[in-house]
Amino acid sequence: MNIKKLLGKKLQEIRKNKKLTQEYVAEAIDVETSSISNIENGRYFPSAENLDKLLKVLDVKPSEIFLCEAFGKKEDLISEMLNSMHNDEKLTRMMYKFYLSVKS
Repeated sequence: MNIKKLLGKKLQEIRKNKKLTQEYVAEAIDVETSSISNIENGRYFPSAENLDKLLKVLDVKPSEIFLCEAFGKKEDLISEMLNSMHNDEKLTRMMYKFYLSVKS
């Protein structure tokens, strides 16, 4: 499973556990409902800005979204991320912006 699908699945799980609709989340972060659907289905990776908004609306910390244990082996996750970023400059830049926003 790729990182977009894993992230989307985790965001969807959190949203549903909080009993929030896609419509509510979309309105709260000022995007179309279809954008939330595409993120949750792993078709799109949210921009760093929208990811930040999603985390606030869902009231979760980045660590809750990106816990390696939830995704399987750490090595597999790193390998998949590196392969994805190697093949997609836009994704690499987005992940770097995210990294800068969460690093200590």
